[in-house]
Amino acid sequence: MIQLWKQEAADWRLAMECTEGSAPLSLRAVGQDRALVMSLGRDATPETARRGIAKAVKTVRELGAQSLLLDITSMRALGADGLAAAAQGAELACYRQETWKQAEEKPFTLYLTGADGLDAAAVLTQTEAVTRGVCFARTLTNRPGNMLTPALLAQAMAQAAERVGVEVQILDEAETRALGMGAFHAVGDSAAHPPRLIVLRWRGGRPDAAPIALVGKGVCFDTGGYNLKTSGGLKTMRADMAGGAAVCGAVLALAENRVPVNVTAVVPAVENRISPDSMLPGDVVVSMSGKTIQINNTDAEGRLILADAITYAIQKEGASRVVDIATLTGACARTLGPTVGGLVSNSDELCAQLLDAARRAGEQYWRFPDFPEYKKMIESPAADLSNQSSDGCGAITAGLFLGAFAEDVPWVHMDIAGTAWTDRPRREYQTPGATGAGVTTLYQLCAALAAEG
Repeated sequence: MIQLWKQEAADWRLAMECTEGSAPLSLRAVGQDRALVMSLGRDATPETARRGIAKAVKTVRELGAQSLLLDITSMRALGADGLAAAAQGAELACYRQETWKQAEEKPFTLYLTGADGLDAAAVLTQTEAVTRGVCFARTLTNRPGNMLTPALLAQAMAQAAERVGVEVQILDEAETRALGMGAFHAVGDSAAHPPRLIVLRWRGGRPDAAPIALVGKGVCFDTGGYNLKTSGGLKTMRADMAGGAAVCGAVLALAENRVPVNVTAVVPAVENRISPDSMLPGDVVVSMSGKTIQINNTDAEGRLILADAITYAIQKEGASRVVDIATLTGACARTLGPTVGGLVSNSDELCAQLLDAARRAGEQYWRFPDFPEYKKMIESPAADLSNQSSDGCGAITAGLFLGAFAEDVPWVHMDIAGTAWTDRPRREYQTPGATGAGVTTLYQLCAALAAEG
């Protein structure tokens, strides 16, 4: 909980310093009055504040404190973005994974002072909504596969969405089959738990304005199918729906903050398992768009369900722009590591807008090239497309595969395979497990597009 300070007593107080030449993120305890002094360095940014405050909160909590007074007087130059980042860092540092153990969680309160002239109450209210979206995405992504089947994922998202005024539509397997979603069913029919297409609509903008579509991969558990994953690779495959969790978290925050924009989230929810009805290498399926796809690898399933979800967003929801987000390729994780996501896009303008949103969110993305020769790598002798590259470049070709279904609609693909989960946190506001990657970036993107009108 974050509150503006009204002379309440706090266990510790934190003074921020922005002195030239000081080392960033240094932290030391001083004096007898239980004070912490933290230096953000001479080139402090909102992201520095987000990380620094998170480190401070974790430190005092480890010392047994239940409250901290933060004086941000010296970092007011960072403006509202700095205040929002600091507040988010504090709240994310307090996040705890959902458990089924009997344990008491002690509450923690951050008191804030020194924010004169920043409209702190409004900034905190907006930031808390976004941070709740991040935490909601983390919790869903951390949840074990047996507690998050496609139907349970749909139920959890629907309940959260309805509380904040978001319209919900859940399409069952009969409805999606009637729409011709053959790529979606090539994956979803492999499991005893049937697939669901989750559609969340926030209608905050003009009634006649076409929505922005946020399409999130929702593979509740991914065994790899007949191209079975290794035992080590299976350990975190409950997190293969992190993209779906991210788009839901972003829409919840947009609705809570009443952002004047129309946004539709589409989450194709499936399990990728092995059964008599599972797809086989070499199979050819017909997508909702009419394009045929040869299955050369059953572990390249995310792009199949996203292909039909993108088509649904364009054809049925009338999307003017599409952003898809997915834990899509190990190739992206190996190429960019655990702190940078990959982008593929057909629109320089939309991609630049997303990168600017990511900067404000404190996230990092890198746009991959999309030269014509890459498209040849997903050609198939038996179908319009292959779901696996014939010659490497897996992160790029997976993105270009999805781009074939976006067609002429401005589109960006976000690959968060390396950033959605961490066993060893790289940022002070992370905890082991799901990171909630993408939520704040998607929120900032939609909010910026709303401001443009």
